[in-house]
Amino acid sequence: MEQSPGLVLRSHSGSTYRFDPGALCLELLPTGGPGEFRRYEVLHAPGDLTDWAGRSRLTPTPVLQVSDAEVTDARRLRDALFRVATARAHEEAADPADIATVNAAAANAPLVPAVGPDGGRAWAGPADGTRLLATVARDAVDLLTGPFAHRIRTCSAGDCALVYVDTSRPGRRRWCSMEHCGNRHKVRTLRARRSEES
Repeated sequence: MEQSPGLVLRSHSGSTYRFDPGALCLELLPTGGPGEFRRYEVLHAPGDLTDWAGRSRLTPTPVLQVSDAEVTDARRLRDALFRVATARAHEEAADPADIATVNAAAANAPLVPAVGPDGGRAWAGPADGTRLLATVARDAVDLLTGPFAHRIRTCSAGDCALVYVDTSRPGRRRWCSMEHCGNRHKVRTLRARRSEES
């Protein structure tokens, strides 16, 4: 059975939920982030970046050779992407330095898709951290300059900073996940209604 796209995240309470940000580049953001989000950092070593690739929507998972320097590059790209995507979500201008970081990563050679021996999708040639990040950065360029750029959003919950692109037909998605923040909103609304009625 094919798994639905997105990442399995863990809430503060310990429960898990599926978060589909709608784009490969946005799947990198929950691995940590700039400023206050540094405390959520999970990209410490090469294995952490390869583990993320295995959870991402890249299929099949490329067999990667990642260096420590490429992990540092991944954190730099992720932080820049976080700021650029958040600025777009709030209809603000992005920092030119962050745009330059995304463009520099996108300028490298990406992972090369190929038809495998079994007729399925495969990856050709070398697969390293730089090619992985180039693939992520090119996805970001496509998103930021494409038809869904105006639908990049942050979750409507006041205590959630997850970024996603709303690819739904009506374009009215408000939550990172109905399982998580959407459900918390429903519970709060129900409690408030019962409180008013009592």
